Amino acid sequence: MSKETLTITDNRTGQTYEIPVNNDTIQAIDLRQIKVSEGDFGMMSYDPAYSNTASCKSTITFIDGDKGILLYRGYPIEQLAKRSNYLEVAYLLLYGELPSKSKYDKWVHDITHHTFIHENIKKFMDGFRYDAHPMGMLLGTVGALSTFYPEAKEIFDTRLREIQLHRLIAKLPTIAAFSYRRTVGQPYVYPDNDLSYTGNFLNMMFKMTELKYKPDPVIEKAIDVLFMLHADHEQNCSTSAMRSVGSSLPDPFSATAAAIAALYGPLHGGANEAVLNMLQQIESKDKIPEYIKRAKEGEFRLMGFGHRVYKSYDPRAKIVKQIAHEVFEVTGKNPLLDIALELERIVLEDEYFVKRKLYPNVDFYSGLIYQSMGLPTSMFTVLFAIARTAGWLAQWKEMLQDEERKISRPRQIYVGPEKRDYIPIDERA
Repeated sequence: MSKETLTITDNRTGQTYEIPVNNDTIQAIDLRQIKVSEGDFGMMSYDPAYSNTASCKSTITFIDGDKGILLYRGYPIEQLAKRSNYLEVAYLLLYGELPSKSKYDKWVHDITHHTFIHENIKKFMDGFRYDAHPMGMLLGTVGALSTFYPEAKEIFDTRLREIQLHRLIAKLPTIAAFSYRRTVGQPYVYPDNDLSYTGNFLNMMFKMTELKYKPDPVIEKAIDVLFMLHADHEQNCSTSAMRSVGSSLPDPFSATAAAIAALYGPLHGGANEAVLNMLQQIESKDKIPEYIKRAKEGEFRLMGFGHRVYKSYDPRAKIVKQIAHEVFEVTGKNPLLDIALELERIVLEDEYFVKRKLYPNVDFYSGLIYQSMGLPTSMFTVLFAIARTAGWLAQWKEMLQDEERKISRPRQIYVGPEKRDYIPIDERA
């Protein structure tokens, strides 16, 4: 008998089955052969939220949650954050290798020259209410882009597909910045293609009357690093949405809009805002012990600690913590920082939290940084979406090229009523 198999004995029938094992995984469809009688549908696995089910094979991102490791195409996130930049990381995610100098220059040129949006898209955005949430505007506008670029439906035309990748990565910051300007009642600022990717984003967000906006290099670098840290994170909710919707073969604008919708939810993209709300609720360092006690008693939830994947310190959190101190040298220290540092110290030394592996995650400090830059909390998830676009598109592209690709169609366990006959309304009790 091969060692690369799993032997299952069905105690209902006494029948034994030998199922192949590949990459420490069995094919769920192999369970179908396990039946009590010939007319049965066959065995299925039940796994709400895909907690232990692999939905795809991928070469993009690797996470070892127990060891606190995050790799993009094999490169440690720590090295990329220190030595690379967002557009280079986006290229890496999409094409699998770091670019040569000539390929990088062409890539930057292609992205830079797609930053402008059609004037009618501006009119489309003007149709949102004055108090519309920036994420709602981003979601709607990205979805609407498919109507401006009907050729985007040709997803298996390599040349056309590449153009859409350029457009999405280039235009997300423009749409995001326009969403922000609309919420604060300020005129839109057009892209300045003399600036870097993140410098241009800051220009469209914050330029006022100056002839030429010059981003602060510390702030510019901080945003760029935060974009790299959020660029991809394996099969999370929004990435799964991108792949699932993409499996029906729509254009990438529609699939990206679906991913943005998934990110919009507070359980996915709103964690750093929740951290700020928590720190403001705690209010001062001397109240931390009270909230720690309440957290242990289940009356209060510590936000920014623990992660569904990481069971040790989130590697991104260490980088963000360092960035926070650099940003505060420019913006002035966020008054909530002392509370955050003291809370982190206590949690990391408390056996109750250590035993439960509740270490700080990337959201613990990122919200403090964004707030110190003058960004409203409504924009936090929008910045997340800009960063994650490269990862979403890399996952979408990989899905399209997968020989095993099929339209996503999960099974269900039906627990409703058995077959029953329709009763006319006058005869119902």
